[in-house]
Amino acid sequence: MRGNTVPTIRETLQPLRLPVIASPLFTISNPRLVIEQCKAGVVGAMPALNARPASQLSDWLAEITETLAAYNAAHPNAPAAPFAINQIVHKSNDRLMQDMQECVKFKVPLYITSLGARQEINDMAHASGAHVFHDIISNPFARKAIEKGADGLIAVAAGAGGHAGTKSPFALIQEIREWFDGPLILSGSMATGKAIFAAQVMGADYAYVGSAFIATLEARADDAYKQAIVDGTSDDVVYSNFFTGVHGNYLAPSIRKAGYDPDHLPISDASAMNFSGDKPKAWKEIWGSGQGIGAVKKIQSTADLVAQLKREYDVARKTWSLGSDDGPH
Repeated sequence: MRGNTVPTIRETLQPLRLPVIASPLFTISNPRLVIEQCKAGVVGAMPALNARPASQLSDWLAEITETLAAYNAAHPNAPAAPFAINQIVHKSNDRLMQDMQECVKFKVPLYITSLGARQEINDMAHASGAHVFHDIISNPFARKAIEKGADGLIAVAAGAGGHAGTKSPFALIQEIREWFDGPLILSGSMATGKAIFAAQVMGADYAYVGSAFIATLEARADDAYKQAIVDGTSDDVVYSNFFTGVHGNYLAPSIRKAGYDPDHLPISDASAMNFSGDKPKAWKEIWGSGQGIGAVKKIQSTADLVAQLKREYDVARKTWSLGSDDGPH
């Protein structure tokens, strides 16, 4: 059990200057990006599996925690937001326990778990004073995640990048809010300040922003990938389970470049899903993306992107407050 001195999840998130959790981007998020996201006032996040070999995770966690501690000491009145580590808890991830032990050692404050809800992982996080958000794509999965000890939920709705669901965000948020009043994050085409505010109007507490961060200077993506995000629209996003065994959204240009027809991709056997250790992936050049990329107009720094989202969010809130009784106009 956690002691009474452990801050609540909402207290942990108090330093946020914008209600945003950055999505942990597979192969792309790195300490540099996470640090800049946190300094800008949003939760920075990265998958533990991005550290390859596994021994690199300790170095990355040291870099993040030490840099943010120094920043907070220099800015006591405007500290950085906390960071999160994404753990793929699927049984094929043979690094999971080793990575969790490293995270516990560095007192990671937030975890984002996905592809399965596991009580023992939540217990490890809680024992270290951390909180856990769990990715879900349906209401039944949401209930199971909370039953197994998750503190909050990430509703991965239609249009999200990576392993996205197919539910309308309106339906998914409404169904979850019928029984869950805890922290709720909405994922799916969150690429503008207006979308962030709309997520809150709909009933979510925070927005999950992913693809827009790919087109930042700090992201560990090659220039062609970043430019494809800038140039692309929702028409360039393909939903398929061919690459991992789990359905997700990917950029059609990268699929064509890899020699596949994005309009006629085979259906993969879900039992072949594998997130094991440091094995190279044949599809590593396939680029994930959400449907919100039409709003991404340029490659810029993480600080500038968050500042842009904050301006848009503030305008949306003001427009709503000045609108008629029926809402914004």
